[in-house]
Amino acid sequence: MIRNKALYIFLLLALSTCGCRNWESRSLKDSSASIRFLALGDSYTIGESVEEEERWPVQLADRIEAQGCGSVDLEIIARTGWTTGDLLQALDRQVPQGPYELVSLQIGVNNQFQGRSQEQYSEEFRLLLERAVKLADGDPGRVVVLSIPDWGVTPFADRRDTGRIQTEIDAFNLINKTESLKLGVNYVDITDISREAEGDLSLLAADELHPSGEMYGRWVNRIWPEIFRMLNTD
Repeated sequence: MIRNKALYIFLLLALSTCGCRNWESRSLKDSSASIRFLALGDSYTIGESVEEEERWPVQLADRIEAQGCGSVDLEIIARTGWTTGDLLQALDRQVPQGPYELVSLQIGVNNQFQGRSQEQYSEEFRLLLERAVKLADGDPGRVVVLSIPDWGVTPFADRRDTGRIQTEIDAFNLINKTESLKLGVNYVDITDISREAEGDLSLLAADELHPSGEMYGRWVNRIWPEIFRMLNTD
């Protein structure tokens, strides 16, 4: 029985690797070409207070390569403190050149932190989604949105109204999820994982606000099945 189980796991791993290689041969011009991955966001995307290799987009790129899906050419447009409006302006300035095989979007915590309205967030987030799809060669299946983490569980939020923070984060996430589903892009909820940091400082960076590399790794574990499915879709 144990031997059969081990064989089953081996076959699953082998099939997953083959699937990625099949996707690469279908979608890229040759085996030496890379998967272009554009990550859009704020401090969570740029990995404030962690090493570069601990950033979640970098960890995801490493996972893609480790699974035999091809080499990844990662581009990040993100900065600590950015709101949806800031990211829109950055895209106007930098003008990234698509098409990308994968585009991720995670933005909104600073809209909540700065007291921006949900109406403004909804409008600007929808514009960002449209830009993301366009950069993904018009294919919403190549776009993945991550929910906003809950910073209210961190020591940084001590002596603040953490109940209000949680309620507002949930409201902003309802907006980004609704808009994502309307446009048909992929959506991954990592907010519950972020709340695991309550009382566990190993999941936070040294600033006791942003996630540690370990937490980002948990995000990637949550994201990976969606990415694997995307990479294996004709």
